[in-house]
Amino acid sequence: MTDPHAQPYQRIVQDVKDQVRLGRLQPGDKLGTTRELATHYGVAPGTVQRALAELRAAGVIYSHQGKGSFVKQPPLDTPSTAPEIQELREQLKALSNRLEKVEQALLRT
Repeated sequence: MTDPHAQPYQRIVQDVKDQVRLGRLQPGDKLGTTRELATHYGVAPGTVQRALAELRAAGVIYSHQGKGSFVKQPPLDTPSTAPEIQELREQLKALSNRLEKVEQALLRT
C-alpha cells in the first residue's frame, strides 16, 4: 500500500517492493528502462533514478550498466517473517516522514 503523502520516488520504491512481495515481480525479472518507468509513473527520469538507487540500497534490485535493473534473488536464509518485518519498517519510515512534516509545519507557525 503506497502512502499518498510520500515523495514520488518513495511511491515508486514502495510499488516495486509490493510487486515483489506479491509475486508479480520474480527474482531475475527485468524492470523497465528509466524512460519507461518515468512514463508509467508520470515522473521525471531523475525521480526514477533515485527510486532505483533506493531499491539497490535496500537489496531489492541490482543493475548492470547497459543491460538494466533486475529483481534480486532474496537470501536463502531469510526467515518467513521477513516480509512482515520489512512492512513494519516501511510503515515506521512513512510515519517518521509524516511526523517530520508535522514538526516542520509547527515550527513555521
